[in-house]
Amino acid sequence: MGSVRNGGGRAALRQAQNERRGDGRPFDRLRTNGEGTGCPSSSGRTGGIGLVGSKRETRYTEGYLEDWTGYLKGKFAQYGGLGMGNDYSICVGAVGFGGGVWHSPDGGDNWSRIRDPFPLGTQVRALAVYPDNSNRILAGADNGIYRSEDKGASWVKLWSPMEGMPIWSMAIDPQDTDTIFVGIKPAALFRSRDGGQSWTRLSVQMAQECHIGPPMVTMLMVDPKDHRTVWAGVEVDGVYRSLDGGDTWTHVEGGVNPDIHGMAISPGEPRKVLASTPREIYATTDMGESWETVVKTEVFPLPYSRGIAIKPDDPNVIFSAIGDSAIGSTGAIQRSKDGGETWETRPLPVEPNSNIWSIATHPADPNFVLASSLLGELYRSSDAGDSWEKLRREFSEVAAMAWVPN
Repeated sequence: MGSVRNGGGRAALRQAQNERRGDGRPFDRLRTNGEGTGCPSSSGRTGGIGLVGSKRETRYTEGYLEDWTGYLKGKFAQYGGLGMGNDYSICVGAVGFGGGVWHSPDGGDNWSRIRDPFPLGTQVRALAVYPDNSNRILAGADNGIYRSEDKGASWVKLWSPMEGMPIWSMAIDPQDTDTIFVGIKPAALFRSRDGGQSWTRLSVQMAQECHIGPPMVTMLMVDPKDHRTVWAGVEVDGVYRSLDGGDTWTHVEGGVNPDIHGMAISPGEPRKVLASTPREIYATTDMGESWETVVKTEVFPLPYSRGIAIKPDDPNVIFSAIGDSAIGSTGAIQRSKDGGETWETRPLPVEPNSNIWSIATHPADPNFVLASSLLGELYRSSDAGDSWEKLRREFSEVAAMAWVPN
């Protein structure tokens, strides 16, 4: 495998993060030549920008541009860059006192918390973008379902029987977007066939108790090539599958750990479904009849696996969100470019404050990727995970993310 084993975990992460500095030299302090704005230097080389009469005069000494370039790159990486990704709108679903929906119209540079119609402290754990109209987004909360028609800038509340039931996942049928699926805690499924005007609780028997308390439906997916195929992942009750649009369901038993943290459908051939569990990532190519191990996460620098995503235009590129434990103190992003055969740890600009929880992509720009830590940090990449920037804004607990093109 292409990853460091668990024993070198944090050291390997710090080494990867330090690679972001370029030549690795520390920037001691700001120095000036007494005539203008000083530049950072580790070599004593200085330079300045000053005013001479009515003209602006720039004076450079050896290494001035080199030092400033390295300094600014480091700062931009640490604090979210300068306008990177501002062609996108981002929505964050958060829980805790700062919960609800947060919205950025410019790729994460500026944020506002949506107050109306979300009550203070609303717990938003699910966001779903309409496949046929990226202006439209659904949010699932502990007090019902909400919809935006303007990329998340404003919202209305929909009537639903899920009032007071914590919603953990949602999926929209890509071929019939009036069909919406909702998963809740304790584990159960609902479906609407008229765009959310009416709802039916589906007849599927899921476990109501497990060792962590009531199970929750952590993932719902509608197959984009066959919308009659619907998948549900339950933590902790395994994988469920419907082949008739949700009318009937099969509990896919055996071959996969029942503690489902995330799932993803590969856009390639053969058709492949991935499932992320605490210590292992699985794949099936026969509709769940059998599963094979893609990777045991003990080979990752951190062993706890959470979210998983596939690059929309390349089924060989897989992202895995990992950490040291369920509510851990650090995290990392793993990427495979060969369908899971080998993995690499992508350097982040800072050490995350907790495990990396989820990863968000959108087919409008397969290279733009968002990642979040459990305890409120957001990272973005515009080159499919080659490099990452941390956004300045931090949140309470981040439970869901979605982004759409402007």
